[in-house]
Amino acid sequence: MHNIEAAAELLDGVGVAQPEIEEAVRRLLQAFGEDVGRQGLERTPERVARMYDELLAGYRVDPQEMINDALFDVAYDEMVIVRDIEFYSLCEHHLLPFIGSAHVAYTPSGKVIGLSKIPRIVDLFARRLQVQERMTRQIAEFIEAAVHPHGTAVVVEGLHLCAMMRGVKKANARMVTSAMCGSFETNTSTRQEFLALIGRGSGAGPF
Repeated sequence: MHNIEAAAELLDGVGVAQPEIEEAVRRLLQAFGEDVGRQGLERTPERVARMYDELLAGYRVDPQEMINDALFDVAYDEMVIVRDIEFYSLCEHHLLPFIGSAHVAYTPSGKVIGLSKIPRIVDLFARRLQVQERMTRQIAEFIEAAVHPHGTAVVVEGLHLCAMMRGVKKANARMVTSAMCGSFETNTSTRQEFLALIGRGSGAGPF
């Protein structure tokens, strides 16, 4: 991918259809044996539909509108890192949340992106039905396509409620994923500098 238009293809999706979700939630409640007309549940289908509209807002973001006014010509070629970006996403396997932090770095090649845009890019992909591995790669590829840096690196650390509440029920298990592009993939010292700066250097994991 070589431009923002191509990056937009990563976001090919649809928004939330609220009436259909409301009806689906009513059917679920009935299947659970609940009385959908009782006071506590009467407006639950509407609230759940609004919730999903917010949690899945990443499907409806225009990436060109988000990025175009925030690319600046700057003669800077050292590493730029935004770390500890909190995110909230929904696992596509169980529709349960997974939450955590993303650490994003890039080495500019004539252009830098506005600071606030990097957390917005993380949200762009987190607020969809996701798996952490794919989300990590999508963030890196989007920055590569939009900014054309020498390299991009993304590390995501997540807590998954599907593993905490059900199945193996391991409350402290954290998943760590990474995506390295360009100089971060080919240059060991660049990669190690990034990992050290985010606290995941030698001895801190499999990277």
